Amino acid sequence: MDTTIAAPESDRRSPSPGRRIAAAVAVLALAAALVVVAMAAFRNLGLLVLTLVLVALAVMAGWTALVNRGTRRVLAAALAVVLLVATVVLLVVAALQIDASAIGRAVLLLVLVLVSVGAARVALGDDLTGPRTGRQVGPARRGVLLMNPRSGGGKVVRFHLEDEAQRRGIRPIVLHPGDDLRALAEEAVAAGADVIGMAGGDGSQALVADVAREHDVALVCIPAGTRNHFALDLGLDRADVVGALDAFGDAFERRIDLAQIGDRIFVNNASLGVYATVVQSEAYRDAKLGTAAQMLPDLLGTQAKPFDLRFDRPDGEPEGTADLVLVSNDVYHLESMTGFGTRPRIDDGVLGVVTVKVDRARDIPALVTAEATGHIQGFRGYRAWSTREFVVDSAEPLVDVGVDGEALRLAPPLRFRSLPHALRVRTPLSARGVPRRPRIGEAVPALLRVLAGHPAA
Repeated sequence: MDTTIAAPESDRRSPSPGRRIAAAVAVLALAAALVVVAMAAFRNLGLLVLTLVLVALAVMAGWTALVNRGTRRVLAAALAVVLLVATVVLLVVAALQIDASAIGRAVLLLVLVLVSVGAARVALGDDLTGPRTGRQVGPARRGVLLMNPRSGGGKVVRFHLEDEAQRRGIRPIVLHPGDDLRALAEEAVAAGADVIGMAGGDGSQALVADVAREHDVALVCIPAGTRNHFALDLGLDRADVVGALDAFGDAFERRIDLAQIGDRIFVNNASLGVYATVVQSEAYRDAKLGTAAQMLPDLLGTQAKPFDLRFDRPDGEPEGTADLVLVSNDVYHLESMTGFGTRPRIDDGVLGVVTVKVDRARDIPALVTAEATGHIQGFRGYRAWSTREFVVDSAEPLVDVGVDGEALRLAPPLRFRSLPHALRVRTPLSARGVPRRPRIGEAVPALLRVLAGHPAA
């Protein structure tokens, strides 16, 4: 009989003596590491400042080269190379002057950092994972697993998923070139499948999730794609591809949100602007960096034409353009434009909206700094909010959109909406929730709480 349960909270109520000792070790090791760093910085303050300045200038010169063409690109690239060479020469000269005591301090610092990080992981345990509510359910009666053998560089074959599924009593269906994934999923449900799984990328996960939603059957996500962002936010171990099959047995089931653009479902996010335009290129998959470098001058250069993306800001005022628009199924914690981060929850029933607007003439250095330091939220052209519905219009006949990593061109207006609790999803009982990576400012107070005998969060 199924029973409604919540995530195990015993560890959060009273940290064990072992966890409290680990918290003490983590805090003391961190304090000792900071002392070592402070002493080294005091002895080599001039070298440190000069190195940071050279690196910052090299990054800015490199970005200038990316967003320009012709003579400007050549000169900026040459300057970046010169600055990097100067940095390397400076570090080599400094290294030649290093004595045995300096090497000893470096080794000591490395050991202290490793000890602090390892002890912190033990001390914090699962306290900083996302909330987990739902119910425990029994094994699937007629489980079906759809598999894309081309996803993730061939993970289906590499991990012998077809054999592993059969061994567990799950009917495997392997996609072949030309197969219609949605039709296969519909046929599986029509044949009586009560749990349907997908081993593939997030675009395939979204398509099968839509079928599962329409027929109210449970979905199992097998992380056999390349990045597997959906699996990460479900709390799965993305490295344990075979272990995800345990969700067809005794498992944990809950309802999560889906998002929709027009009539298309997505599980992660849809992007417009710079990223969406770059991924449209046929050369992008084979040469990502080269393609981006070739296209960026036309997208973010000083002479680049602004994107025609129109939408309402959270205060209701209209916005006529943005260089990046990211609409997500629930809210991401973002640190940079190149990484979409993680979602603490995927059952809040909202869309997360992030927009970035770049003033070509004066914002590039600030954008580079914010991106390089992982503080994109501090960039002045960054806005983020949540909403149930969102509309993007444009005068263009078709707008480039990247949906769960797939490049599309869609006719405006683009209408996004959240579908709260639309999907039943199963995860193994061993899945512990979405891990959070606390920053120093958050981790130290959490460790002190554990040391005092209280839950970390």
